Amino acid sequence: MKLAFSTLGVPALPVPEVVRLAVEHGYHGVELRAHPEEPVHPGIGPAERADVAAEFKASGIEILGLAGYARVAAPGDDTAVLAEIRELLDLARDLGAPFVRVFPGGADQSPEEADATAARRLGTAAEYAAEVGVRILLETHDSHRTGAAAIRVLGPVGHRQVGSLWDVMHTWLGGEQPSSTYAALAPHLGYVQVKDIASAEDTTPLPLGAGVLPLTECVELLSREGWDGWLCWEYEKRWYEKAAPFPGLLGPGREHLARLLNGSA
Repeated sequence: MKLAFSTLGVPALPVPEVVRLAVEHGYHGVELRAHPEEPVHPGIGPAERADVAAEFKASGIEILGLAGYARVAAPGDDTAVLAEIRELLDLARDLGAPFVRVFPGGADQSPEEADATAARRLGTAAEYAAEVGVRILLETHDSHRTGAAAIRVLGPVGHRQVGSLWDVMHTWLGGEQPSSTYAALAPHLGYVQVKDIASAEDTTPLPLGAGVLPLTECVELLSREGWDGWLCWEYEKRWYEKAAPFPGLLGPGREHLARLLNGSA
């Protein structure tokens, strides 16, 4: 498995610094938060996109994916949501990123309506995703935080360009065992977001291995099943001011994940 980290841990850090951190601490890739608050987002122009792609390529660090904010199950007209996804897909294509992340966001509809809305939009967006060679990943989050909930959308879509992003915190908070999550998502799995927290009541990010999330069980399961994708550390520093600075945790975090992969943690 390859190891990456998300720029959520280093809010608005310039791209060269993000690349430096990845190289210095032995990560293979980076997930870029694609939001106007960050250096890389759909509003940047062709020259900036080319510069970002070149910076990563020269370093040997991969852009794993773009963490976007389109909410595919949210009520309302499809047009704006599909346009947002298309902009993300265009940016990913220009940067050479294989994945874009979308959220469910269906809390304001009944589960049946949310499922149908998300499946319709993702099915439509899948055609353009196929054209640009980028895969859309529905994160286990908010209204669809478990694998069982996500598969209610992914099953009906049934398109290879639409898959899943397994956020281990949300499936755990949803009361789902890792084996059940994997069984549901395995045919669709793009990559896995790892993190750690103190408890269900306190989701302030902690160093990997310092909290309650079943990281050992998840990694052992993935290894046992022969899954050979990405583990991406999402440390949500942006929303937790009191959380420890992320750069100082990157080295120990990579070492912890390496121990899990080697079966010695």
